[in-house]
Amino acid sequence: MPRISTLLGLAISGCLSLSSPTLFAQTSQLDGASSAARRDFSQFVQFQVQNHAGSAPQGFPLDVADVQDLKDARIAYGFPVYTVDPTDLLAGRRELKAMAKPTGIWRFVVTLNEQPIGLATVEQVNGKWETVAYGATVLAKDLDAAMTAYGNADRSNVRVLRIYQAQSDFLEVSSAQNGAARFAPLHSARQSLLLQRKAAGDGLLDASELLEPLRAAVKKNLESAR
Repeated sequence: MPRISTLLGLAISGCLSLSSPTLFAQTSQLDGASSAARRDFSQFVQFQVQNHAGSAPQGFPLDVADVQDLKDARIAYGFPVYTVDPTDLLAGRRELKAMAKPTGIWRFVVTLNEQPIGLATVEQVNGKWETVAYGATVLAKDLDAAMTAYGNADRSNVRVLRIYQAQSDFLEVSSAQNGAARFAPLHSARQSLLLQRKAAGDGLLDASELLEPLRAAVKKNLESAR
């Protein structure tokens, strides 16, 4: 029994050691990005409240009727943004889920009275995490609804995928049974690729239903950029 316990312990330790670098990096990024998002948002709110009274000015990046409402807004939750290299996408040698790579960008949902009013975009600038933009109110609302519909308690089964060359965002949803990924097209994908969620079932699309529209859009946009 002691030997079996020792071997089992070594096996578990080995598995943990293999996965811990990725987990550690993700946790470290989340801690740094989250701290920056909250720090910068506090400064943003303080500046806006002091310099604007009454209705939000035209083009204000967050969906508030009155700038003073920002005093009750908060950073809710964040997520890393993934993308797919256009060369990999056009070659199509792997599954869409396997092609996705982190961009290094994190986005945080900003809420007011538990309702999304926009996103904060956080990146590393000269080695420091900083908020580089606020906005994307339509995406924030759409994404939060999809997260609520498909995400588990800690949202570990979902990833946000942005295909820049197709101007399209998706929520990737991994099955709890077999890890297979299906996708919810977000507002930009529904606009750019004319995709719609399925009316029946859970509304998610298989990767096979996305690849041809994605490849066509990527190819067209790459050729027009030359």
